[in-house]
Amino acid sequence: MADISSLFVTRLYRAPLAEHGEAIDAAELRASCLSIAEDDEAGQKWCEENDFPGYTSYASLSDLGWRFPIFKALVKVLDRHVATFAKDLQFDLDGRKLRLDSLWINILPEGGIHTGHLHPHSVISGTTYVAMPEGASAIRFEDPRLPMMMAAPTRKANARRKMRTFIYEAPEVGDVLLWESWLRHEVPMNMAEDDRISVSFNYGLK
Repeated sequence: MADISSLFVTRLYRAPLAEHGEAIDAAELRASCLSIAEDDEAGQKWCEENDFPGYTSYASLSDLGWRFPIFKALVKVLDRHVATFAKDLQFDLDGRKLRLDSLWINILPEGGIHTGHLHPHSVISGTTYVAMPEGASAIRFEDPRLPMMMAAPTRKANARRKMRTFIYEAPEVGDVLLWESWLRHEVPMNMAEDDRISVSFNYGLK
């Protein structure tokens, strides 16, 4: 009998943020994101100059855990989630630890997109979701082998989830998603009238 197994597995972690620590007040976190976006003139300027839809603090305020108490509390919870995921990934850290490199806000308005990208200088990346109005975009993950599939047929529309070329994950407010930083991902166009708000982050080996 043929033995067909799966090789080179790509892992995706999803859990409620509160699963590892005290709950973060969602209303306070949302208000903090909006307040920071309103006051961050450098971030607004960067978004305008780079035709970035909505707002991101990535190029201006990526150290939110140091600046604001609610983000400091958030980082403590994220540290536990990342440690859990790293254990599942069976990393040999050789006595070192995964530590937060950067933490930033994303506010995506109606019609906004985040184009496909990866985080090449980090080990684990992720996002926690602050506002996901009805119709807000799922996050799309791409099979990392795609550039090598020059002659491969497309997959069937009803292919098993683990066999698909693209995976759409529709998170809810309060969820945290984690993935290895080399995994290419994007956010398709936000079709909701209200803003899609998230906080993203990178962890590196220290």
